[in-house]
Amino acid sequence: MLIVTCIKQVPDTTQVKIDPVTNTLVREGVPFIMNPYDTHALEESLRLKDRYGFRVVAISMGPPNADVTLRKALAVGVDEVVLLSDRAFGGADTLATSKVLAEAIARLAKEDELAFVICGQQTIDGDTAQVGPGIATRMKLAQITLVDRVDSVDLTAKRAVLRRKLEGRHELVESRMPAMLTVVREINRPRYPTVPMRLAAADAPVPIWNNEVLGLDVQTIGLKGSPTKVNKIFSPQREMGEIIGDGTHDPDGTAKLLIDRMLEKDLLAL
Repeated sequence: MLIVTCIKQVPDTTQVKIDPVTNTLVREGVPFIMNPYDTHALEESLRLKDRYGFRVVAISMGPPNADVTLRKALAVGVDEVVLLSDRAFGGADTLATSKVLAEAIARLAKEDELAFVICGQQTIDGDTAQVGPGIATRMKLAQITLVDRVDSVDLTAKRAVLRRKLEGRHELVESRMPAMLTVVREINRPRYPTVPMRLAAADAPVPIWNNEVLGLDVQTIGLKGSPTKVNKIFSPQREMGEIIGDGTHDPDGTAKLLIDRMLEKDLLAL
């Protein structure tokens, strides 16, 4: 059975800057990395492979240089990789992205029975957490988000028991297979590649599927198929904070000062 893991090459957001004139991201000189959440999705796929014998295929949609990220997946032990790259895919929002990924996964599932699609919870460049659920909706898969533990998988009954991390509690879920999982960082600690695996991955071929392979309507993918647009990017502007009074030695006086200041700024209605 097959696990498809979706990974994305993203700019290292710790080094991203914004051009104050154009209000666009300055990408020159910014290194690209595998989306950190996706490293945990990849690791969980490999752990399930180790436990149950799944075949793992990692896919990524991006420019030709995204093959570097897929080689990292090969270096830690995935069986195959596929790069989805075409100018027609460029500028896609989450809706158009999920369409391309879903079509690629459906093609892979024709060769081997699909067990899971595993994605990171979200990406650090978009933070929408919409692509995984979008894939599940398009493919009519069971959808389990925020997974922090896979308890068991019954290959005969095609059922899985998973734990979700919710605010202040956990939820245990039994799901049918195939299923789409999005995982949180707490689920595991990603492994490191060995030197021989890294060297082998550097020379391994990375198949590229363009839209001639997928055959999607160009009006429904890429920029043309994206109903949402980013009009402006800007750094948050914050005013300097103000410390009022001495809350340790005079809490009552400080509270009065705070109330007076809030009244001055019309932040409090009496």
